[in-house]
Amino acid sequence: MKSTNPNPDWHWEHAPAKINLALHVTGQRDDGYHLLDTLVVFTEMGDRLSAVQAVNDSLSLTGPRADDVPIGPDNLVLKALSIVRDILYEMPDRTALGIDNTALFPLAITLEKHLPTASGIGGGSADAAAAVRLALKLWGVEHVLDRVVELMGRLGADVPMCLRSYPLQATGIGDHLTAVPGLPDLPMILVNPGCAVSTPDVFQALTCRTHAPLHVPDTWPLSIPSLAETLTLMRNDLQAAAIGLQPEIRVVLDVISKTPNCLLARMSGSGATCFGLYPTHKDADDAARIIRRNLPGAWCVSTRLYSRADG
Repeated sequence: MKSTNPNPDWHWEHAPAKINLALHVTGQRDDGYHLLDTLVVFTEMGDRLSAVQAVNDSLSLTGPRADDVPIGPDNLVLKALSIVRDILYEMPDRTALGIDNTALFPLAITLEKHLPTASGIGGGSADAAAAVRLALKLWGVEHVLDRVVELMGRLGADVPMCLRSYPLQATGIGDHLTAVPGLPDLPMILVNPGCAVSTPDVFQALTCRTHAPLHVPDTWPLSIPSLAETLTLMRNDLQAAAIGLQPEIRVVLDVISKTPNCLLARMSGSGATCFGLYPTHKDADDAARIIRRNLPGAWCVSTRLYSRADG
């Protein structure tokens, strides 16, 4: 879903879906935050944001899922603009970095919404991250992105990894990021049954919070079947708890796993979106057609790996 820009005054940014290929819960801090070890990739399927200089910050919505997004000061996109300005203002070396406070002008942002909300694929965080990248671009300070990534966790643990939008391993509370370069194209489908799952409720339902971390190979397999086989040795530790809250997730996983040539079927994040991995894009396209026929009420797309950088 790569955008073209029909208006040179507007700048565009892709907000890719975030997929947890594996997610282990390895502990819990005294402050209640859970410790994770997760392998994350991003997909060509995602939302699109556009922005232009304006008198005041504003957000307008379009796209097939615009009605699902709350608009107002609690929206993550508008919060992200406020927070990234604060971060830039607070940098003690901002003058040396070429940050002119008067140049951090307001933006009118349009969000073209395609991803389902509260679905375990980072939709809101991806939108917030794309808004930050757009803002840095328009303000002429893209070179401070690395500094910003380290501080944007105050908006949510997924935002720093969505700012990167390339394959990575995240540990801690999701704030320690390590690039995972060279993964294969990963043809996949994404399926959401249309039910909301509360992330706090999923974590509350966990019966164990001290699983072993991911068994990370010295070199990630470069072929799709080999990578899928490696992933079968890993898990999503939130999947069973989410199924207990929303049994529809099990139905989706069963249907995905029975499609021809499916290499792996698993839930992403805290759900309810699930994914299937396939050897070829034709296999993924065929599987998506089967899913739409068998689960007509579900959101289902065929997509592939996306990366802003090689990592």
